[in-house]
Amino acid sequence: MIAIIDYDAGNLKSVEKALDHLGETPVITRDRDEILAADKVVLPGVGAFGDAMDKLHKYDLVNTIYDVVDKKTPFMGICLGLQLMFERSDESDGVRGLGLLPGEILKIPPSGDLKIPHMGWNSLSIRPGTRLFEGIDDQAYVYFVHSYYLKAAHADDVAASTFYSVDIHAAVEHENIFACQFHPEKSSDVGLKILKNFAAL
Repeated sequence: MIAIIDYDAGNLKSVEKALDHLGETPVITRDRDEILAADKVVLPGVGAFGDAMDKLHKYDLVNTIYDVVDKKTPFMGICLGLQLMFERSDESDGVRGLGLLPGEILKIPPSGDLKIPHMGWNSLSIRPGTRLFEGIDDQAYVYFVHSYYLKAAHADDVAASTFYSVDIHAAVEHENIFACQFHPEKSSDVGLKILKNFAAL
C-alpha cells in the first residue's frame, strides 16, 4: 500500500490516479497508523510553503513524517512536497520546513523573456546511477509548474537538475528520501516510469 498524505494541499487525486494506473494500491489519508503501516509514502502538494507547513502541524503530520523517514520507509515529495522537505523558503520567511535534507527554496530570478511561474516541459540532466531515474534517458522531458526552486546544500543529494533562468535542483535522492520538483503524474510515460521505479523500491 502507498499512502498519499492528505493535508488539504491539492494534487492528491492526480497522484492517486497515476499510481492506480500502475496497478498500485494508493490510499489518500492523514491517519497516523495507516501512514506508518504503508510500504511507501508520498507527500504531494501545490500551494504556498507557509500554508502547507501550517496544515501539516494542524493535522499533526510532522512527527508522523519524521517517523516514516526514521523507519526507512521510502518517502517521496512532489512539487510543494519537495520544497517542504527542506529547511526554509523565500516564499514564507520565518517558517521552518521539515528539514529532512539540508537546503533552501529560492525565488526563481527574472531573466529576459522567461515567464514566472515556470510552467511547461523541461529536460532533465540526470545523475547516473539513481534509483528514481533507472531506465530513463538523460535529457528526458518532464512537466513543471513552480515559482520557487530548490538549492540543495549537498550535490550528492541531487538526482536530476534542469535550467530555467537558474540551475534548478529538480529531483533529490538520499537513502530512503526521494523528491521531484516537477509533476511525474503529469509527465506522460517518463513520469509514470519514475513513479513505477519509486513503487518498486
